[in-house]
Amino acid sequence: MGKELIDRYREDGFVLLESVLTAAEVAALREAFDRDCEVPGPHRIAEDGGTAVRAVYASHLRRPEFAALMRDPRVLGPVQQLLSEDVYLYQFKINAKPAFGGERWSWHQDYAAWRAADNLPAPRQVNVGVFLDDVDEFNGPVIFVPGSHRAGLVHDGRRADARSDLHLDPEDIALTPDQLAGLVGEHGMTSPKGRAGSIVLFSPEIVHGSAPNMSPFPRRLLIATFNDTANLPSWTGEPRPEHVVLRDTAPLTALDGPFLAALEGAVR
Repeated sequence: MGKELIDRYREDGFVLLESVLTAAEVAALREAFDRDCEVPGPHRIAEDGGTAVRAVYASHLRRPEFAALMRDPRVLGPVQQLLSEDVYLYQFKINAKPAFGGERWSWHQDYAAWRAADNLPAPRQVNVGVFLDDVDEFNGPVIFVPGSHRAGLVHDGRRADARSDLHLDPEDIALTPDQLAGLVGEHGMTSPKGRAGSIVLFSPEIVHGSAPNMSPFPRRLLIATFNDTANLPSWTGEPRPEHVVLRDTAPLTALDGPFLAALEGAVR
């Protein structure tokens, strides 16, 4: 990324890179996700009161397409520019909002969850959101409060009646209406939209959420969180499962080129 985009990330807490991946690459990732959704286990989170998939964790441990994508220079390179040369994958998930009713995600800051659940020392992370579908104003896009990351954590701690000890639903760490109203009054709201294959990089401290998907179109968003290798969790009790908090903290090295070409070359 150029200096202008890096400065925009520092100022706003996020930056959108449009149409980074090709149509063929997006199609391969969608097919890999569909296959991974068929694998049963605790890594698969269902929508409340239903069987539709709400989120899937650690797909890169089961599907080579996602493992290679994490080392694609178009993904890893910007992360290293924003964070450090020595980064590893802290968490990998795909949030899947089905058409006609995929649920909302409450207003929250990611680092609040990670500090509470994993004793993560500092917000030395970068989130990489990969659009697996076209994202528009109708299918439940992520909404950011730009600049809200610069004040640190707004709401610390979690609800006593938390929904889960494992994946920490954003509702467990949600901002209060007054907190959100104050931030929006100061900073406003914005929602990055774009074609499938676009990528949004965002801070672990930016306030964000999303509305339900009431459209006839799905909104699948891959979110890979990279952490500085000098900023490891320090659990005082039983750590969360490996599919939620990854254990391999070795620094990642970039592939020589696009992930799909690398996979196809390995098959030959």
